Amino acid sequence: MSKSLHLRVKQIYEPPSNQDGLRILVDRLWPRGLKKETCRLDSWLKDIAPSNTLRRWFGHDPARWDEFQQRYFEELDERPDIWQAVMELARGKTVTLLYAAHDSQHNNAVALKNYLQRVR
Repeated sequence: MSKSLHLRVKQIYEPPSNQDGLRILVDRLWPRGLKKETCRLDSWLKDIAPSNTLRRWFGHDPARWDEFQQRYFEELDERPDIWQAVMELARGKTVTLLYAAHDSQHNNAVALKNYLQRVR
């Protein structure tokens, strides 16, 4: 039986907390208005984010959420090398997936968490 994953999702504009564990930015683009020094990032994984084509198509439209997740999951299926390390880290400690989008329910960090919980 596989160990449970310790994954959290949080907007990068929220202040860091001790409960965050490892803080990993999972957006392809750097968040506007933020200085790298103030984010307390452990890692920025641009390549784990949806492709630019998929990101632009989605446009944070909740009506496209289900199809966005399906397409993003297909991208992730093709590149296990980019997500397996995150999954391994989350088996041993808390990992917080950080995103910059304004929508806390429909963003790539939420989709990535859903994906990792599905494939674990």
